[in-house]
Amino acid sequence: MAIKLAKRMERLGTETAFEVLARARQLEAEGKSVVHLEIGEPDFDTPQNIIDAGVEAMRGGFTHYGPSAGMADMRAKYAESFARDRGVACTPEQVVITPGAKPILYFVITALLDEGEECIYPNPGFPIYESVINFVGGKAVPLPLREENDFSIDHDELRALANPNTRLIILNSPQNPTGGLLSMDDLKVIAEVAKANDAWVLADEIYSHIVYEGRHHSILEIDGMAERTIVLDGHSKTYAMTGWRLGYGIMPEALSPVIGRLMTNVNSCTAAFTQVAGAEALLGDQSGAEAMVKEFRARRDMLVQALNEIEGVSCKLPGGAFYVFPNISGVGMESDEFQKRLLEDYGVAALAGTAFGAHGAGYLRFSYANSQENLREGVARMARFVEDLARV
Repeated sequence: MAIKLAKRMERLGTETAFEVLARARQLEAEGKSVVHLEIGEPDFDTPQNIIDAGVEAMRGGFTHYGPSAGMADMRAKYAESFARDRGVACTPEQVVITPGAKPILYFVITALLDEGEECIYPNPGFPIYESVINFVGGKAVPLPLREENDFSIDHDELRALANPNTRLIILNSPQNPTGGLLSMDDLKVIAEVAKANDAWVLADEIYSHIVYEGRHHSILEIDGMAERTIVLDGHSKTYAMTGWRLGYGIMPEALSPVIGRLMTNVNSCTAAFTQVAGAEALLGDQSGAEAMVKEFRARRDMLVQALNEIEGVSCKLPGGAFYVFPNISGVGMESDEFQKRLLEDYGVAALAGTAFGAHGAGYLRFSYANSQENLREGVARMARFVEDLARV
């Protein structure tokens, strides 16, 4: 029988990376060689000290229910780490620990955005922003990130988009998919706009430890922003813990019980042993994470140079995360079709820029969470594709 779904399901989007991954796996099962540059997952194993902490926690009895917002001693350790890294005050009561970082995004938008209220979000940007805004009945207002601005924000454009109906502003730095960084000047303008319109800010800082030059800046460094900002962070990217499903939010103390109540309704709590492993990740030996970032930097440099050698392709040097966002507008094919042909005919899995919003048209996203050897092979296959297009 046909399933009748709730109307709200028509407003729910998806994450194209997982769809492309599924198709790539299908092609591999059919015997085709595929270079995987589509998924945003570090190709490293979780550092051993973190695994050991998780195993020891399970053996020590950390296998039961815990408080919805996280175990008190773990919240204290996460607050300690956050305050140290960001140089801002943070109490345990500001921390909510969740199974992955996406629940913070979902819960915050659900809790703060009423139907018809506006949320400004980066475009191109992580597709789940727009998906959840639409799902709860909010109005998604894209803030274009343009190559000529190094994929940062246009200050005047942000000011023009904001209004008294703006309830929430989402920022992401370092950014997915472009690898762009927001400067302190950018953050000051976002803070100015948020204060002027009495809006909240959701700062997605999941890539905050993957910065190649300079340092990451948080909007919490700006006076008056702690009372209207939620920081989203997690362990998946920095510590290669995607399968552990562990994230957290830092927010005003008055908001954390609200997000905790949503956790009670949806997840009950986050697995206790993963919280213990997460505390070890944040406060323990950092050499594994540091080595991973060093290798990402080498891959970035090699990949950007190789892409810029392809006729009709240009690529900015990203400042953080582990993605490049090459401009392919000169190859004579729309990015969606290029993505499809690149995978089906040349065995390279990538994402069209439009997977991250309309302003991603003319671009591709490559994840360089793969070996330098595989990255070189992927670029070589793409170069052959572009050469074949030029001969048509």
